[in-house]
Amino acid sequence: MDFIPTDHLFENEYPKLVRDNIPDIVKAKTGKDVTQRILETDDEYLKYLLKKLIEESKEAEQSVVNENNKEELADVLEIMYAILKLKGWSMEDIVAVQKEKREKNGGFEKRILMMQK
Repeated sequence: MDFIPTDHLFENEYPKLVRDNIPDIVKAKTGKDVTQRILETDDEYLKYLLKKLIEESKEAEQSVVNENNKEELADVLEIMYAILKLKGWSMEDIVAVQKEKREKNGGFEKRILMMQK
């Protein structure tokens, strides 16, 4: 599968959390080592995971233009899995909360766009 590269400003903000193999991929492509450090604390790791979630969500929003919705949603899911692992939660825990919220507030099937409050 060929992935469509993006070049959004928010994608190029540093420092940023990257996938485990990205430093090696950058070195293979450019011949340069990237400056990096390991996030030691869970609090700092969570902070950067949440920042990455926002970045990937913005990319998902833009993915309609590039027609790579699946790829960007897969990135969002990867970050969600990392957060779940960090917190010691399961996907079932999140699905249970999602179902509860759906029962209380509904889903998005009706496509309601609220214009004002």
